[in-house]
Amino acid sequence: MFRFTTIKDYHNALLNGTTTCVDAVRFYTQSIKDQQHLNAFLEVFEEEALAQALALDNQRNGSIQGKLHGVVVALKDVICYKGHKVSAASRILDNFTSIYNATAVEKLLAEGAIIIGRNNCDEFAMGSSNENSAFGAVKNAADETKVPGGSSGGSAVAVQANMCMVSLGSDTGGSVRQPADFCGVVGLKPGYGRISRYGLIAYASSFDQIGIFGNNIEDVALTLEVIAGADEYDSTVSTDAVPEFSELLKTEDKKYRFCYFRQAFENASLDVEIRTQIEVFMKTLTDAEHSVEIVDFELLDFIVPVYYVLTTAEASSNLSRYDGVRFGYRNTANSADLSDMYTNTRSEAFGKEVKRRIMLGNFVLSAGYFDAYFTKAQQVRQLLINQTDQLFNNYDFIILPTSPTTAFSFGAHKDPVEMFLADIYTVYANLVGIPAISLPLFRHQNNMPFSLQLLASRDSEVSLLCVSQNLLHQKRDR
Repeated sequence: MFRFTTIKDYHNALLNGTTTCVDAVRFYTQSIKDQQHLNAFLEVFEEEALAQALALDNQRNGSIQGKLHGVVVALKDVICYKGHKVSAASRILDNFTSIYNATAVEKLLAEGAIIIGRNNCDEFAMGSSNENSAFGAVKNAADETKVPGGSSGGSAVAVQANMCMVSLGSDTGGSVRQPADFCGVVGLKPGYGRISRYGLIAYASSFDQIGIFGNNIEDVALTLEVIAGADEYDSTVSTDAVPEFSELLKTEDKKYRFCYFRQAFENASLDVEIRTQIEVFMKTLTDAEHSVEIVDFELLDFIVPVYYVLTTAEASSNLSRYDGVRFGYRNTANSADLSDMYTNTRSEAFGKEVKRRIMLGNFVLSAGYFDAYFTKAQQVRQLLINQTDQLFNNYDFIILPTSPTTAFSFGAHKDPVEMFLADIYTVYANLVGIPAISLPLFRHQNNMPFSLQLLASRDSEVSLLCVSQNLLHQKRDR
């Protein structure tokens, strides 16, 4: 029977003939069918994936042809794959087929990856529970009464439930790290600009970043190595040379300087056991002669309001293109004129959460409130960036919880403001554009997993991945 541990082990098995790419694809397509009730996939490309696997098996000839040769990857339904549907889990893009590949997808395919299907998500990546999809909620494989987190819940569950080797999501304010936390897998949000956003359906363009889910740091590092780098189609992407992340992983005994925010750990919303277990873990870091210091971060209470002012403003602009004229769903039956068609199309095809954020974005951008909300939020964002830069003059990493609670039950958060406030620990990294990772180190007494979140300075993915590797190894050894 096919088994997967790491990409490296999988490649070794391919070379010694104990498995094939076809075996891998058949295993994962069957796993997806067996767990269809989790609703993690909106579409599976079974025939195409099998054909690609067979071609890779036939051309291997004793050597691995590409860094991700035969690696089975799933894509969040906001990442374009040429000739395949992409809907952002929204009715407004009903039956829309992408006419080009996202740059990240282009790079995956160039290194021999096999795209197995597209994952369910919150509509237009707006949500923290995956309850906002037009195609039904995704269930958490650890406890099907619990949400998987969002917005990349389907991508997280695909890795959690062994339906692919790695998956891609998008992270605008925690949409990779929080579902990784709820599902007990590794979730990496690289720094802003590390991976091209070309072909990623936009929510908030100055926040969005493609992220990676995996079962281990080695696979996440290798995937990042493949999809990162310059792109002529994205002016915001870094043009720096891409480090060989997978080759630079080390389990060295280096001593690091960590800090954590007093206001984060004293926050009333933080589950007591989550706080206690992370504090105990920080004690093991000091016992190992790392430096762990508490710092005051007075701006913490401003993070969520600033995030939702700015992201909804950008969303209202980005989503204005979905008007029923050029692509996707169009209402003509009850539309007397063009204005009616716009109104009816958007009212019918957008979900409740998307409409809420568009309306909020239009409000903060309106003439009477622009300076009071949008301009002020931009000023606070700059203060956050400045204070973060100062922090990293003295520390290597920031420690935070990923979420204030473990995965909650469906329907538990009926108040949208309550749901927004639950993003308190993840939106910070997106506001300041730094890399962050969710590490599945803990289990709650309610038997649900939860994570440690680590944040590093800009362009410091190498050190972030190295320390993550060390911490996961140390946890495994204890």
